[in-house]
Amino acid sequence: MQCVFVQIRCRPGTTYAVADEIALREIHSELYSTSGAYELLLKLYIPEDRDIGKFINDELQGIDGIERTLTTLTFRAF
Repeated sequence: MQCVFVQIRCRPGTTYAVADEIALREIHSELYSTSGAYELLLKLYIPEDRDIGKFINDELQGIDGIERTLTTLTFRAF
């Protein structure tokens, strides 16, 4: 499994609805509300045989209220 972090910027007033929709999809390991340029921080594990960009596009980009995402790939734990 590939550990990936996705920061999510939401349209004003939609953060809780976006978080609820992500929770319903059960794709995440952890989901946090954050301060700064992005409202949500999502930690998820993507199967090795899945394309990361397609997974994020298919599972997240269609959620109403998401304006932008920033994805950080991980390589190894220390």
